[in-house]
Order: sequence, then C-alpha cells, then structure tokens
Amino acid sequence: QVRPVESGGGLVQAGSSLRVSCAASGRTLSGHVVAWFRQAPGKEREFIAAISWDGDTVHYADSAKDRSWIFREHSNDTVYLQINTLKPEDTAMYYCAASPKGFQFVATRGYPMDYWGKGTLVTVSP
Repeated sequence: QVRPVESGGGLVQAGSSLRVSCAASGRTLSGHVVAWFRQAPGKEREFIAAISWDGDTVHYADSAKDRSWIFREHSNDTVYLQINTLKPEDTAMYYCAASPKGFQFVATRGYPMDYWGKGTLVTVSP
C-alpha cells in the first residue's frame, strides 16, 4: 500500500513561490496517478492538479492552472506541486493523494483517490 508523505510547506510571503513535495512511504508512487488537493480553514477540500503515472498527462483546476505546475521525478519517486505568486487565500493544508487506477478513470470521476497523505501546511502572509 502506498502512503504518500507531503513536505515543503511553511510560512511564506505573498507574491513568492513555493514547491511542495509528495514522496511515498511503503510502496512506490510509480504506476500511480498522483493528485494534489488543498483545504483551507472552514472550507471544503478542493482539487488542484493531477499527473498521470508516466508524467505525460496533467490536469489542473481552472483556478490553479495559471499559477501552478505539477511534475514528477521518477528518479527519486517524487511528485511536486509548485505554486507561483502566492496569495493569502492560498493558505491551506495541502494534501497529496495517489491511485493505481488509470488517469482517465479517476479524472472523469472527480479524482476518487485511494491513498492520502496527512498534508503539509502552507501559510501565506500578506
């Protein structure tokens, strides 16, 4: 069973960029669709971006596509999410999730992911 582990969160200033990472504990992320979500205080969890197992297919939420970049490095079995021009409203817990199912399968079903990390907190100061 894959256990995603997020890292890279912290306190950053508005306007800066941040890259959060998702690695795996247990089984490898290889062969899995990986997606990033976030949940701000008092709000529902929202999808940010997803990447196919081979890295060739990506999908972004409309709200994220102009400032976000998801990519994976197979050499170190890690998936990254970079967010540019951070805003205070980006403050949230950021979660990584994985699924062994096909990209089209999860993408057309609203990303029902199988394995979830515990999250990394990103706080953006004005």
